[in-house]
Amino acid sequence: MDVRLTSEQRQLRDAAAKLADDLGPGSVQELTDDDRVARLDKAVDGTGWRSLRADGASGVEVAIVAEEFARGLVDAAFGGPVLAGELTRHLGGDAAADTIAVAGHARDARGARRALALDGGRVLAHGLGAAVAGADLTRHTAEVTGAPEPLGTLQADAAGRWSALALVVTSADLVGVSRGAHALACDYAKVREQYGNAIGSYQAVAHLLAEGLALIEGSVSVLRHAAWAVDELGPAEAVRAARIAKLYCARAARTVCETAIQVHGGIGNTWECLAHVYLRRALASTDLFPVRLEDIHSGLS
Repeated sequence: MDVRLTSEQRQLRDAAAKLADDLGPGSVQELTDDDRVARLDKAVDGTGWRSLRADGASGVEVAIVAEEFARGLVDAAFGGPVLAGELTRHLGGDAAADTIAVAGHARDARGARRALALDGGRVLAHGLGAAVAGADLTRHTAEVTGAPEPLGTLQADAAGRWSALALVVTSADLVGVSRGAHALACDYAKVREQYGNAIGSYQAVAHLLAEGLALIEGSVSVLRHAAWAVDELGPAEAVRAARIAKLYCARAARTVCETAIQVHGGIGNTWECLAHVYLRRALASTDLFPVRLEDIHSGLS
């Protein structure tokens, strides 16, 4: 495989990064800024990125947007609609305003009309109920209600590739969270002074940040392979690559986010510091389609 991004993919990355930088929350207080959220939702709607797979985008391109959105803590629905669109694409239906349901809850539920779930090979549609509070402050969860409506059945290969894509989307989210938290810590280490010097000049801090960067580079490597595998390898190989990526990226993200809090010192444990928002998102993405070490060599499920 060639891990280099094409010129079109680099343009997509730059556009997603700009949207995240312009409209993502720059502080914890901005998470409740309704005007910003409305402008963000309108901007994401205008890009058409929620229907990337339906428009023929590759797993790599979906991962590019998911990563940049997580880096900027973008609090608009993306992963859920993309995965719902992938389900309906195989069934020939309309995925507009759909998201996904996992373990009895609709994820990325803001603005959704229903939630789709893959049960074995069956695609089921659920109604949406009340909002559910969660640790992640950047994504919205709701209860599912009523009896599920069967929409159709996916072939085994299509179901396997969907599972691989779901793991890739959450892995990309974890890589983005790691990058965002690490950048936050590096920026702080450049300006916070102790004993007359920036704390980043001290080896104890510099080594922590260097180790975090090494973990991020490893995460990018396994993510790129897994995202490529979604479309280029067989379903079983794609799922295995995605499971490896999810496990590695989840463990790396937790370490990087906890390191960011440590680098911030006492302020890292306060509500006002964005470091805990990154950690919350990392833990939520780890819990979504979780993978254990023993799952790596197991069959499709």
